[in-house]
Amino acid sequence: MQQAFMPKAELDLELIGDYIAQDNPRRAKTFVRELREQCGKITQAPKAYRPRPELGKGLRSCPYGNYLVIFHEEPDLVRIVRVLHGAMDMQAQFEEQSPIMPAGK
Repeated sequence: MQQAFMPKAELDLELIGDYIAQDNPRRAKTFVRELREQCGKITQAPKAYRPRPELGKGLRSCPYGNYLVIFHEEPDLVRIVRVLHGAMDMQAQFEEQSPIMPAGK
C-alpha cells in the first residue's frame, strides 16, 4: 500500500520542525523524520489504528509521542491528512473544510 501526504499534513510537519528547531535544530530534523517513518508504518496495517468519526468519515489516528497522525485509508493508498499535537482541539482543526477534499469541492 502506498502513502500520500495532503498539503496540510506537509505544512504540519514543516511547522513542527520549525517549532522544535527553535531549541534544537538537530532534533527537529530527526523528529520529523521519525514522524514520516511512523506514517510509513501505518500503511502496513491501517485498520489497526483508532477510528475518528468525530473528525470526519473514514478518518483514523495514529499516536506518535505527543502528536497524532490523522489519516484516511483508500483501497491502495493511505492519505496522511494532518499531523497535530495531541493537546490541540482536533475537531476545530477539521470543522473548516473536509480534510479529504480541497475547499470549494
